[in-house]
Amino acid sequence: MSDRDPSAPQVGPSVAHGCASGTHHDREVPEADLASEIVVRGVTLRNRIVMSPMCQYSAVEGMANDWHLVHLGSRAVGGVALVMVEATAVAREGRISPGDMGLWRDEQIEPLARIARFIHSQGAVAGIQLAHAGRKASRDVPWNGGGRLEGSAGGWQVLAPSAIPFNETDPSSLPLDAAGIGAVIAQFEAAARRAIAAGFRIIEIHAAHGYLMHEFLSPLSNQRSDSYGGSLENRARLLLEVAARLRALMSEDLPLFVRISATDWVEGGWDIEQSVQLAKWLKARGVDLIDVSSGGTLPKATVPIAAGYQVPFARRIRDDASILTGAVGLITEPKMADEIITQGCADLVFLARQLLREPYWALKAQQELHVEPAWPIQYGYAVARKAIK
Repeated sequence: MSDRDPSAPQVGPSVAHGCASGTHHDREVPEADLASEIVVRGVTLRNRIVMSPMCQYSAVEGMANDWHLVHLGSRAVGGVALVMVEATAVAREGRISPGDMGLWRDEQIEPLARIARFIHSQGAVAGIQLAHAGRKASRDVPWNGGGRLEGSAGGWQVLAPSAIPFNETDPSSLPLDAAGIGAVIAQFEAAARRAIAAGFRIIEIHAAHGYLMHEFLSPLSNQRSDSYGGSLENRARLLLEVAARLRALMSEDLPLFVRISATDWVEGGWDIEQSVQLAKWLKARGVDLIDVSSGGTLPKATVPIAAGYQVPFARRIRDDASILTGAVGLITEPKMADEIITQGCADLVFLARQLLREPYWALKAQQELHVEPAWPIQYGYAVARKAIK
């Protein structure tokens, strides 16, 4: 079960430079580059750089706090166009860990609204990723090992499409029945309403990395025999229903994104062909962009990790489904990020760990690409001194 999906493209360290037949563009010629604006529905992003949602495991009962304000706000100050709040649980039992962010009750709105207001005050756009951890829920925080939490240690019942646990040593998951599936859909709707009330201008559904929505998509984790299992249409049903419900409640000017894993990296699992078809269905339901990641269904999948290793998936979905895409995965250098845009591989570049290391990466990248960065006025001393030198 550890073999890589044979239908997946062979990728390597220079993948970003080859996603459009290795063509290079003069900066004055391409239709778009990393520094150019993009308009999605009624939202204008000042460049193509996105802070990817990254769990901080620092909330208490789902409540955002000062850590989240400074962590997220500093990347808005640092020049990114879109700041995506980490995977935010739509239900208490949908958390990965007790430290996860949440939007399952109204009291959680204002702490997140405070963050959204600050992000917007810095010229960036605040987005939020809504999630349910499914069979990967009830875990300890990573710095404590991330193991399964039992009830005596504050754990809770884990829900999934089928009884199959994520790790063989974990207890069986509780398969969702029809009422449970209906409850999940309602939880996503309620969380989206709260996200809108908090002032977020982009909502992303988390359907990647082996969490609940992805669990329904993959035949490795979904072995149901009802209308939510079996065929691709059935396995995609829950995500498509959630996407349609969210699109219906969101105003026409607010974009809806979906993050997917383009492949499980395992033979017989979810793959790029199914991802392309899913993207077409999602577009028909009003989804504006597919945020293209991979993996997460099985703990022992062999993933060929290298710089830009997931970029070809974003290009394939963009071309074949005619939908905007975001590229993510070990994108660290400004030149690579810029070429992903100029070569038409994706429409946005999502940065994760690199932005943890360098909160001001976006400003430095623009400088390196010979674009005048919009440094905060409060930092004018440093900028002026550098210019004098």
